[in-house]
Amino acid sequence: MADLATTAPAPVTGPSLLDKKMKSRMPSWVSGVIVLVALIGGLGYIGFHVAGDLGNVTLGSTWPYVLLGIALFIALGFEFVNGFHDTANAVATVIYTHALDANIAVVWSGLCNLVGVLTSAGAVAFTIITLLPVELILKVSSGAGFAMVFALLLAAILWNLGTWWLGLPASSTHTMTGSIIGVGVANQLMANSADGTSGVDWEQATKVFKVLLVSPLFGFGLAFLLFLLSKITIKYPALYESPKDDTPPPFPIRILLIITCTLVSFFHGSNDGQKGMGLIMLILIGTVPTAYALNHAVSPHDIQDFIAASEQAVSIIDRHVDKGAMLGSDPREELTIYLQTKKVHPATMTALRELIRDTEGAVKAYGDYKAVPASMQSNVRNDMYVTSETLRVMAKNKQGGFTKDDLAALNNYKAKVDKATKFIPSWVKVAVALALGLGTMVGWKRIVVTVGEKIGKEHLTYAQGAAAEVVAAATIYAADTLGLPVSTTHVLSSGVAGTMAANKSGLQLSTIRNIAAAWVFTLPAAALLSGLLYAAFRLMQGN
Repeated sequence: MADLATTAPAPVTGPSLLDKKMKSRMPSWVSGVIVLVALIGGLGYIGFHVAGDLGNVTLGSTWPYVLLGIALFIALGFEFVNGFHDTANAVATVIYTHALDANIAVVWSGLCNLVGVLTSAGAVAFTIITLLPVELILKVSSGAGFAMVFALLLAAILWNLGTWWLGLPASSTHTMTGSIIGVGVANQLMANSADGTSGVDWEQATKVFKVLLVSPLFGFGLAFLLFLLSKITIKYPALYESPKDDTPPPFPIRILLIITCTLVSFFHGSNDGQKGMGLIMLILIGTVPTAYALNHAVSPHDIQDFIAASEQAVSIIDRHVDKGAMLGSDPREELTIYLQTKKVHPATMTALRELIRDTEGAVKAYGDYKAVPASMQSNVRNDMYVTSETLRVMAKNKQGGFTKDDLAALNNYKAKVDKATKFIPSWVKVAVALALGLGTMVGWKRIVVTVGEKIGKEHLTYAQGAAAEVVAAATIYAADTLGLPVSTTHVLSSGVAGTMAANKSGLQLSTIRNIAAAWVFTLPAAALLSGLLYAAFRLMQGN
């Protein structure tokens, strides 16, 4: 890490080449007005919906609201800093090539991020959540749950700020994953577990690791090939030139670069924008479970579908129950142990059947999720969450002896459960999009200068910028479709490096080495930092 600190690009203190060439073609007050209007509109939308959600909620004190405000501030702070890194990559080429004025580019990128966030399904958000220790997710309203959320968010913010200050395009996905692993390991060690790593779903973590490992290689290789293919097939000399002064590129090239910026921004919102959403939902569930533990927006028809799917699931699982198995007093605890160990015991199937029956009975008794008493909302939600995760893990590990038809019916039941528990209110998406956009506007320049000037020995050409962004957009779209988190930063910066190699422009090895060092050190550094913060918060709580 010392090498990283001593050889990293110096903080941008003097004018970069971009500063010397760039003159704003739009008065800053115009973009300021646009941002102000968007901010006021977004805050109004958020306030209106939060007031509606909490309108019928009665709390014994103001403390939950204070805790909610602090936690949301930190969570949105992570997304704000994420905008320094990942969203800045989306606007790097379009600003550096003068296809758009910087003020216009960051506003446009913010709007595209907003659309991407609003249209996202939330799969990536909940993929991140499955990395967390199940016992902490179930106790999110406890001191340990808040220690978990605060530790991993603060660790991610601190590391992202440090790498941004050095001008390094580090990965927020890497940072968040490392922070989650650190909390999981620290939680097990503090519980005096014989296996200090059992608090991490290593199979799910490995899945994320593979994506993070392959995506930069994929970005480099595909951008390399795409740039060579364009040189062979597109005979337009201006496309392969570097920016001149502050002159915009020819109109066709300008349109191309704006389109690629739009795609990267949109897909960044649909993928990276989700990383904080799942954590924000945990915060909402922990502080105001009456409003957010269960999805109150489902229709009566959805409730009837859930009850019918529950009855079918019970009949299927009953055929696989060991009739002689003794079940303890708490089926949820039995399934929690299964999720920690991934080992099926004689009582596991019995517990699964009973938990499905219990949740069906609760929902049937009240007829609607929002009619479930406030004191039961968290319990019903936790029962549903454990049931869904048990079915997911069993299907993945091919446990339980289910037939193909059984699995289809159980997956249908799981989808009904997930609709009740894995949801993201629209105001959360708007809040995340605003935080991302504001972060981009504040901190874009450091990362833009690194991407545009410090990866290759020659200046970025229009074709190189377009090729790198096309590859980044396609990679993020593929990952989003599969519900996997991917690093916009790594894909785009490796794509730029690939085009430099294809054009024989040469690479600045010091920058490549520093980016690679950040890529290697981010995960363990974030894990160590979050683990230490989690331990400190737990000790402060006296447990």
